[in-house]
Amino acid sequence: MDEYKIAVIKGDGIGPEIVDSALQVLNAAQDKFGFKVTCKEYLAGGCAIDVSGRPLPEETLEGCKNADAVLLGAVGGPAWDHIEPSLRPERALLGLRSGLGLYANLRPAIMFEELKDASPVKSIDHMDIMMVRELTGGIYFGDSDQYSCKDILSDGTPKVRIAYDTESYSEGEIRRITDLAFRIARGRSKHLTLVDKANVLTSSRLWREIAEDVHDDYRDVSLDYLYVDNCSMQLISRPGDFDTIVTSNMFGDILSDEAGQITGSVGMLPSASLGKPGTPGLYEPIHGSAPDIAGTGKANPLATILSVAMMLRWQFGETEAADSIENAVKQALASGYRTSDIARGNADEKPVDTEGMTAAVIAGI
Repeated sequence: MDEYKIAVIKGDGIGPEIVDSALQVLNAAQDKFGFKVTCKEYLAGGCAIDVSGRPLPEETLEGCKNADAVLLGAVGGPAWDHIEPSLRPERALLGLRSGLGLYANLRPAIMFEELKDASPVKSIDHMDIMMVRELTGGIYFGDSDQYSCKDILSDGTPKVRIAYDTESYSEGEIRRITDLAFRIARGRSKHLTLVDKANVLTSSRLWREIAEDVHDDYRDVSLDYLYVDNCSMQLISRPGDFDTIVTSNMFGDILSDEAGQITGSVGMLPSASLGKPGTPGLYEPIHGSAPDIAGTGKANPLATILSVAMMLRWQFGETEAADSIENAVKQALASGYRTSDIARGNADEKPVDTEGMTAAVIAGI
């Protein structure tokens, strides 16, 4: 029997609720498909700050490094907004990505047939996009600072202070993420779109140069380019035409959220953050901690449940179990089960809370 060690970080807000739901589904899958998971819980985010004064205690990072995979709920909330930026809960995410060497974020944006009427894009017919986002480079990790300045602008307005954040990418960072994106596209519909701002940014022009070079090894995959502003419009007007998108850290952060909203609810979208093969990946929903609904039973657990399916598929190769969970989610939706974020008041809907949706998924496994 295969055994897997999972580091569990429930986090803040609705994090504990949705992670508990996902673990129930994972337990049902292990019972049916004959593998074993051992989970150990660690603190990160706001709850870790309350206990240790740090968003990512060393014990947590070490525990994650020694696990086979990491399951994360969500971190942050207004209770910690007053804290110095370098110590805020969200820094735990950057620390985990950097500490675990997680350079690739995979965010599938899939339109479920049953949720078409929940999409703000009413003309949508089909959507199945894999967003491949570079995760440890770019402007989020570049040099940044602010300083006082006595200069004035052309109209006489004093500059007073200047702040800057630097976008920087190496050839190695670009090559490894584009290579992964080509491999993923090859396993899908063999169409890769690189999103950049090459008409303005030098770093984006390097992305194009390296992508063209890597493309030589994947000539069965078509490669095209879109500027990020154009892509944001095309995702609305023709979402069904995209297959696999690869892009930089900041652009991927923004576009994946847009794609998620097109599907009807970010409460449906999982993600996987991967590094070197054989090292632990991080699996989490793309939504936030939603502290305003914590403890009310309104949280949609499906994104976290689908993140567990991604873990089983990408980390452990448990394809049959992953398929079963994904099919159980589709079955629950087809049967009319709806949490409040995806409910539209239709007569055939069955309103459920977090526990109810979890039970519906488990019943389908």
